Order: sequence, then structure tokens, then C-alpha cells
Amino acid sequence: MTNPVTGNIQIRNEHPKDYRSVEELIRTAFWNVYTPGCYEHYLVHIMRAHPDFVTKLDLVLTVDDKIVGSVMFTKAKLIAENGKIKQVLTLGPLAIHPDYQRLGLGKRLINEALERAHKLEFDTVILMGAPSNYVGAGFKSAMRYDVSMGRDQYLTALLVKELVPGVLAGHHWHFESSPVMDVDMNAVDVFDQEFDALPKEWRPSQEEFYIISHSYMQK
Repeated sequence: MTNPVTGNIQIRNEHPKDYRSVEELIRTAFWNVYTPGCYEHYLVHIMRAHPDFVTKLDLVLTVDDKIVGSVMFTKAKLIAENGKIKQVLTLGPLAIHPDYQRLGLGKRLINEALERAHKLEFDTVILMGAPSNYVGAGFKSAMRYDVSMGRDQYLTALLVKELVPGVLAGHHWHFESSPVMDVDMNAVDVFDQEFDALPKEWRPSQEEFYIISHSYMQK
């Protein structure tokens, strides 16, 4: 295959006519990576109608008008030790088609999305993911910003980027994601029947992510 990034690259908002193509892309990108099968294509399907979904940050990356990347954001919140509630963004899912991965397109899409988020006056972005995929875009351990999952539990996979430096300083924060992230796996199975059948398989990447997403750091 020739280098796919030699074509015309554009980043634009997702349109309703793109919905199924984006769901297919996300399913292809996530299938068997973190679990046997995946649920992320169903998550984006229900996210779009949720009040926490940020439509202006619903972006696709195209190469010669073919959608090969997608990123979406939802609103979430941080709760300080004094009860102060701060609205933040959660990044994800982020997907790049496997044929176009490791070519810098994911970082390009993230950087564009974060720039747009800043222009919309959001100052903090949080995600759950493999650190190696995101530290290059400026994300750091949530422990550096005193953002925990409660009881001083600093999840290894929880990453933070301040779009306004220092905005989180001076507080201990508890992170709460949008309720839309609580996915009904039975509904996932029903929705997945609308797509071509793919084999659910075990891969080493699943155990690696299980370890990262279930481990905590302590100060």
C-alpha cells in the first residue's frame, strides 16, 4: 500500500450522513484491542443524543474525502475537596483506521481538537487510555494534578491536559465521567448484530490494558 497520507488531509465536523461510516471505522479500529470484540461503536451511537455530548468537537479526519479518523468529546466534572464543581471535557473515543495508524494522524487530530476546545473556552481535558498513546500530545498522569477516582486512588490510565496552565492548582479533585459512559453490554451485543460478523478473539493488548486500567499509583 502506498503512503496514505500523500492524499489531501482535512479535519472537519462529523455530519449525520457520516454516522454509520464512523461507527464502522470505530468498530474496525477497536475490535479485539482492549476486549474481545468492542463496545466503542455503540458508545458513539448513543453519545450523539446525550446532553453531555459536545457537537462542535465531533470531528473526523479524511484523506481524499475518505474518513479514516474520528474523535469525540463529552462533558464531565471534577469535584474539589471543598465541594466546588468544575466542568471539564473527556476525550474519546479516538479512532484511526488500522491502515492509517502510526503515521501521525492521531496526534494531528488530537491537536486540532484541543485547539478547538480551547477556543470554546474549555480549560481541561481528561481521558482514560494507554499513556504511551497520549503523552506525546501533552497529557500527563492525573496524579500530577491531584485528580483521583476517590480516596486518593490515582488511576494509572487516567490522564489530564490543562489547556490553561495552572487551572487545576490548589485543589484535590475527584473525577466523575458522564453517565453515558456506563454502557449496557447487552445493548452492545444487540447493536453489533447490525454489522458484519467479526470473530471475538483474545490478544495480548487486552491484558496489557486491563493491567493499566486497574492499577493505581500512590503519592
